[in-house]
Amino acid sequence: MTAPGAAGRCPPTTWLGPRLLLVCLLVSRSIAKEVSEHCSHMIGNGHLQFLQQLIDSQMETSCHITFEFVDQEQLKDPVCYLKKAFLLVQDIMEDTMRFKDHTPNANAILRLQELSLRLKSCFTKDYEDNDKACVRTFYETPLQLLEKIKNVFNETKNLLEEDWNVFSKNCNNSYAKCSSQGHESQHMGSSNAQIPGFVFHLLVPSIILVLLAVGGLLFYRWRRRSHRETQTLDSPTRQPEGSLLTQDEDTQVELPV
Repeated sequence: MTAPGAAGRCPPTTWLGPRLLLVCLLVSRSIAKEVSEHCSHMIGNGHLQFLQQLIDSQMETSCHITFEFVDQEQLKDPVCYLKKAFLLVQDIMEDTMRFKDHTPNANAILRLQELSLRLKSCFTKDYEDNDKACVRTFYETPLQLLEKIKNVFNETKNLLEEDWNVFSKNCNNSYAKCSSQGHESQHMGSSNAQIPGFVFHLLVPSIILVLLAVGGLLFYRWRRRSHRETQTLDSPTRQPEGSLLTQDEDTQVELPV
């Protein structure tokens, strides 16, 4: 027998599953939409104006500073370049770009640091093994450094407005190529460093032998010339055998009495 009121009822799973799935889809779509709007419009023109103010307020100087940044010659991919540069810009703003507290420049840096923290959600993280890949040390003026940072924010803004998910790209292969190039150049550098050392050890004994040979030849020629000069000086004082003087001395002539 069927229990009263039980007929025509469906098990809860027959209607809860599709509805729950629909709710999840709606929630995920709303989250994705929020993230897309969040990333697409996170960098505003005001942030770029902050950077321009920092550039305009810099004193023109020939002094240079040392900092690490992405080597664009090694890393041609614009998305991977910006992903790597974004992390380095965070370190530079924290360690290198320091201004007196409560000044306009210091406040601008704080705003940019807050922006970079919010931007982290728009960038997927790649393997930490490649942190130093495609990175080299630059020696430039503060003005040149600020220009680099402004270009990074400006290009990031443009790409996010075109595709909010652009920085989810996996760049491990691109970074690995930089690492392999770095090892090759390091190997070539070590090989080239060994070649001059080998040439040095080979040339020094040869040069010493040549110098000794030249010195011996010059000494021989000097001795020979000195000997000839001595013979030339002694030749007028020598009396040749059978000379008239000798004959007169040896021959006794009897004079008449």
